[in-house]
Amino acid sequence: MPRPREFDETVALEGAMNAFWAHGYEATSTQDLCTATGLGRSSVYNTFTSKHALFQRALEHYTERGARSRAEVLEQAEDGLDAIRRLLSDLIEDELGNGRRGCLMVNTIAEFGTADAEVTAKVETDTAAFLAALGDYARLGQADGSVTRDRDPADIAQFVHSTVGGLRLMSRRGAQRPAMAAVADIAVSALARR
Repeated sequence: MPRPREFDETVALEGAMNAFWAHGYEATSTQDLCTATGLGRSSVYNTFTSKHALFQRALEHYTERGARSRAEVLEQAEDGLDAIRRLLSDLIEDELGNGRRGCLMVNTIAEFGTADAEVTAKVETDTAAFLAALGDYARLGQADGSVTRDRDPADIAQFVHSTVGGLRLMSRRGAQRPAMAAVADIAVSALARR
């Protein structure tokens, strides 16, 4: 009879996600994954079958984590524009507080390109979920009068998504909080209903 698992798989996935996020797929060794997950080599492979399978699960975990975070932002926001403001502000705090590691999905596409269809599909799923949430923020803002009605919500979502990517790149190159905050403020101002 196999021994029951004695670990929290979500905690292990969080650790693996952070290891891949910090080092990239290729540079993350099996030992790095054992350290990050708190599991032995055999437990890593018995649970996740391969490094690649664990990486895919880590990408899914990242997507789920992002969805929860975006839902929390929306719950706390006063209106649609405030949701966008909070999202950008939280992103800046995350970047400055977590080693300026950028976006796991952008880092992944930079490393893999489109050579791995399964990884590409995970990146596309994450991007679609993020754009859908940003579109929801825009629609809410247009309905409550805080966001301009001069633009389609899907276009606003693309703009905010690009701003997020730009802020993450700024962070990776060492930009300081005031510069990043200025970009976020300009983006929010551009979307405010006049």
